[in-house]
Amino acid sequence: MASIKRRDDGQWRARYRDAAGKEHARHFTRKVDAQRWVDEVTTAVVSGRYVDPNAGRVTVEVYAAQWRSSLVHRDGYLRVIDNALKNYIFPTFGSRTLSSLRRSDVQAFVSTLTQNRSANSVHNIFRVLSQLMGAAVDDLLVPASPCARVKLPSRPTAEVKPPTPAEVAGIAARIGPRYRALVVLLAGTGLRISEALGLQVVDVDFLRGTLRVERQRDSRAEGFIPPKTRSSVRTVPLGRVVVDELAAHLAAYGPAEDGSIFTDDRGRPLTYTGWKPIWCSTETTYKTHDLRHYAASALIAGGASVKQVSVILGHANAAITLGVYSHLWPGDDERARSILDAALADCVRTETVVG
Repeated sequence: MASIKRRDDGQWRARYRDAAGKEHARHFTRKVDAQRWVDEVTTAVVSGRYVDPNAGRVTVEVYAAQWRSSLVHRDGYLRVIDNALKNYIFPTFGSRTLSSLRRSDVQAFVSTLTQNRSANSVHNIFRVLSQLMGAAVDDLLVPASPCARVKLPSRPTAEVKPPTPAEVAGIAARIGPRYRALVVLLAGTGLRISEALGLQVVDVDFLRGTLRVERQRDSRAEGFIPPKTRSSVRTVPLGRVVVDELAAHLAAYGPAEDGSIFTDDRGRPLTYTGWKPIWCSTETTYKTHDLRHYAASALIAGGASVKQVSVILGHANAAITLGVYSHLWPGDDERARSILDAALADCVRTETVVG
């Protein structure tokens, strides 16, 4: 129930009762403003989008704890969320109430982050805050998110430059015999390093020349975790060079007790922490992930389709593959020239004759 009544002082008093029967009132100088407010509230109540003015008084930190406990995400992304909340969002907004946050506050927060954080890091932190406030909107604690229309820094768009075959061969030679097979595997399949370290003997079909990605090694703790995405669970074809390298590696060093293919010099499963100094010992300027780019570039140069490359790399969709590797597909410039020539030829010749 809502009503508007003029007071003795000339102000217009608009009031309504919410679903719990609690009365809310505001005063306006003009009747038209009072009527607009009542109409907006009534519409919100009828549509189920009504937000109690007092609902947003919970602090960001208290609500974030409730929101965080309800999330269903991979452990890796949960760590990203925890890092953003603990180190950036809570120190700035933790004691503030949800309803007190304004777009200008969030924009200032982003601007401060940009001064000493990379663009990708700022995007990741902002995404957590945006998801948090979006959940508050869905829970009818605030009417709108203060993260809407916030301007973010541009992300770098440097093209991927894979190592050459000679450079890959040099890395494999310098890394030593125990880890040569791992370099060949990464360059010959496009596996992520965490996926390669998670491989067990049962995952490789030496006769059919395939391997199955079912798990990855946790980069921050012992043991395994699920692959990055559902698309990361896949069967990858193995060339003869990779098959022979893996067979020779297992014959020389054997698997770990848990079946892991790659081990350290004590025969224990090789972890990412253990892998980093081994990679650094090659003194290459490339990162391990660049071997994945090498595999993608080799597939593209050999005529593989976008779909094939996407499936082998375990991308969530082909758009990701194109976004990273579109510049490596050969013949695009020449094809564009031919199409434009054919489209312009007749009209240009006609114009010449008419002239």
